[in-house]
Amino acid sequence: MAKAAKVKQLNCTLTTKVGLLAQISEAIAKADVNIASIRAYESGRRAYFSFTTDSAAKAKRAMMKLGIEVEEKDGILVEMANKPGELQKVAQQLAAAEINILETYGVSGAGRLSSCFFSTSDNAKAVRVLNKPPKATARKTAGRAPRSGKSKK
Repeated sequence: MAKAAKVKQLNCTLTTKVGLLAQISEAIAKADVNIASIRAYESGRRAYFSFTTDSAAKAKRAMMKLGIEVEEKDGILVEMANKPGELQKVAQQLAAAEINILETYGVSGAGRLSSCFFSTSDNAKAVRVLNKPPKATARKTAGRAPRSGKSKK
């Protein structure tokens, strides 16, 4: 079962240069903040960064000390089993609840879990839907009386 939590995604756009990721990640690390997810890419002469961290406020302050303007975006971070079909299950649960996925990115490694960031049309509802325990399936008794735990003699 997937586990979801609300997060703040931090976004910034900068002029690209060698060592930019090293500079930003050093400032965040020195603020004693862990980066939970990151997406970074270059287009033309611009570098685009999106982060989620264990403390958006501290990470934002650390980046602002470097003179970096940071925008916040609400989203959810979803942990799921690292096996085929898990992302499909999450996407299907959101679709069944009529929640539109606006943005997603993620990573999986050799471990048992993978993580994805999602921005949706209703993040609060998405968290509730994804954290809801799956419905138990009724045990078929095929007309038999349920077992009482005692054996008949």
